[in-house]
Amino acid sequence: MAKHLIDWKYWQDGDIEAILALARFVKHHRWEYQGHMQGRTLVMLFQKTSTRTRVSFEAGMVELGGHAINLDWRATNFTLSKIAFETRYLCRNAAMIMARLKDNADLLEMEKAASVPVINGCCNLYHPCQALADMLTIAEHRAQGTHGARLTYIGVYNNVVNSLVSICAPLGVHLTLVCPIRDASVIDAESRERLLAEGLLTETLDARAAVADADYVYTDTWLDMEFFNDPAQREEKEKRCAIMLPYQLNRELLGDSRAMIMHDMPIHHGYEIAEDLVESPNSIIYDQAENRLDAQKAILLHLLHGQS
Repeated sequence: MAKHLIDWKYWQDGDIEAILALARFVKHHRWEYQGHMQGRTLVMLFQKTSTRTRVSFEAGMVELGGHAINLDWRATNFTLSKIAFETRYLCRNAAMIMARLKDNADLLEMEKAASVPVINGCCNLYHPCQALADMLTIAEHRAQGTHGARLTYIGVYNNVVNSLVSICAPLGVHLTLVCPIRDASVIDAESRERLLAEGLLTETLDARAAVADADYVYTDTWLDMEFFNDPAQREEKEKRCAIMLPYQLNRELLGDSRAMIMHDMPIHHGYEIAEDLVESPNSIIYDQAENRLDAQKAILLHLLHGQS
């Protein structure tokens, strides 16, 4: 069993399959887990902004009978001292730490110093909690489960993609990537090579062909959320929009596709997705967001109690 969750690439396939099964069971038997975190505290550390990560982890701990402390990075002494020193202190007070940080290197420093499980709530390289919720959404929607599902992602190659790539292999999902913007420093080559070797990865810039046989079509923001409304990022935003606009998820692109529509939120309608698709009959975006709660619960239960 993994002690920490930095990304799914560091977990055994069997543990990933088990935690998805646990998430599905918890979702339909929430009342059975009401006291499992009694007397336990989760410290949530946010350097990046958040809605779903904070709400789902905090609500998850409360529903499991525990407690969550929300810490804003800027209001803590993480800005004044070494990450290792502050992390070691937190471990004296908390059963687990969930950190949503800008730099994966800082997260790894925290992991190294921690004596309790550390959960990556999102960093520049990975978003494993989101990926588990995505797989839970597919497993719940598709009678056959995840194995054999065809998922097409259209957008920037980013942290969400890395964690999708690493979780799709053990769960048997075929992933098609349509990523006109790629930064080599962000791409996890190891996970990508594994998925490619198993015949579960297709990469193309033909978005129309990519959605034609997809069961699910997924998109994400074209610019990191903390930069989207930043005046200093205006030039980069305009540059990315010019490249990505032809790849916007809209009815014209989808054509006759019956694929279900996914987005990890927050949504920038009129950019990566047309507003009418968010509320369309094929949208499972809100189910996907709701599934963050049971995905987080499964992560907490697995890391602290070894449940699967």
